[in-house]
This record gives sequence, structure tokens and C-alpha cells, in this order.
Amino acid sequence: MTSTPANSPGTILLIHGLWMTPKSWNGWKTRYEAAGYTVIAAGWPGVTDDIEGLRKDSSILNGLKISTVVDHYAKLIDGLDEKPIIMGHSFGGLMTQLLLDRGYGKAGVAIDSAQSAGVPVLPFSTFKAGMPVLGNPLTINKTVLLTPKQFHYAFANEMSLEEATKVSDEFQIPAPGKPLWQAATNLLTNTGDSKINYKNADRAPLLFVAGGSDHIVPPKVNRKNAAAYKAAGTVTEVKEFPGRTHYIVGQDGWEEVADYALTWAENNS
Repeated sequence: MTSTPANSPGTILLIHGLWMTPKSWNGWKTRYEAAGYTVIAAGWPGVTDDIEGLRKDSSILNGLKISTVVDHYAKLIDGLDEKPIIMGHSFGGLMTQLLLDRGYGKAGVAIDSAQSAGVPVLPFSTFKAGMPVLGNPLTINKTVLLTPKQFHYAFANEMSLEEATKVSDEFQIPAPGKPLWQAATNLLTNTGDSKINYKNADRAPLLFVAGGSDHIVPPKVNRKNAAAYKAAGTVTEVKEFPGRTHYIVGQDGWEEVADYALTWAENNS
């Protein structure tokens, strides 16, 4: 059992997305710890901040499923002495949704979140950004590293190619293809590993944070995802930040997003 210090306002769990590691949360972790929080930025099963090592050999991530990742974080939360605020970026946002649906967390923030099952919206930019994986069926049980141009389009389209490549060199690891394939094949039906009980009235409050310039998850995806929860009558909101890309957690001005997310979670938990 991991105990929260008596003088801490609480615990925050940060969940990274595909192509990233916990290192992508370094700024947020430091900022929230300075505010007194106990902050856990744990990697997906097999994911560490050894970016060079994972680029050399990412086979440990082959075939990694959404449910395996969610079970991993559920077990971590089971070891805490209180419910944390859960924040997730990209596919980490989907993990946040799934954990809240299981009854975990006192509030959730899904940032540029991959959509949960049965949310049938696929903008062209999302389709294009996902093609390095979804364009090749052989990637389903393998990992994929984005080229500099692919990373630039998908993550950092408001930066120059040179600037985006520096971000890629510092943070990007090969991503398992399985989660993308699972999510993509369940867009039309609420089934599979990304299934959500949208009528769950016991779910904690949930905020979707959308980047106005995000190519992977344009704001319309987050709005459609949030609307799926309407029947439950639970607190579900969307906040859009204009000009922010999929690299919203590290893009210039990330502090504004981090502060908004925490204030919202504090006010709704």
C-alpha cells in the first residue's frame, strides 16, 4: 500500500500515450509536485524512459493490448490508500476513461484522448496520422516508429520540421500497433477492449481537453466522445485550447493546460 503524505492535497496519476514514455510528463510532474501533490507517472507495461534502449529493441511491446495496460494501472491504483486524480494523454486519455468506468479515480482528465468504442468519427487528419500503423496489417502485433515527417504531422504540426524532429529524438519510442487496431475496429460498435458503459452514473467527473490544431485527435472527436456520456447525467465537459497540437503536454504554453486541468479536477472531485 502506497500512502499519501498527511500534508499532501492528494495523488495524481499521469498516463502517457502511444509513442511516448513517462518522460513526456516531466514538466507536469514537477509542477504538480511543487503544488504539494504526490505524482505518479508510471509507464505502460514494458515502457520505461530508456528511449534509446526501446528504440534498439521494442519487442517487449509487441501485441500489447488496451486491456493489459488498463489492468496494469488498475493494479497500481489498488495499491494506493486513496483515489487519485487520473490524467491521461492520447491513448492515456482512453485509459483514463476506461479506469473511471471501472470506478477508479475521483476525477479524470483526458487530454487529446483517443476515442472510446462506439464513437464513430474519423476525420481525415486522424486517418492520415494513423496510416503508419493502420496502413499495414502486419503492424497489429509489432511496433512502429514514426519518421520525422510522420511525427511532425501527427504530433507537432505547429512547429517547424526541425523543431518537431528534436522533440521526436528526445521523446519518441516505437509504439505497439495493437491498441490502434483495437480502437479502430471498434469505432462503430461499443465492444472490445475500448468498450465503455456510457450510462454509468457512478463514474467520476471527466474533462476532455482538446487541442485546436491536433491532427491525431481533432476537437470534434473529443466533443463526440464526451456526448456519448450524456445519458449517464455525470459531469462531463470539454475544454478546447486553440493552436495546441497533439504535443499539447510539452508544447510552449503547456503550463496553462496543466493548471486548467488541475483546477478543474480539484473543483470537481
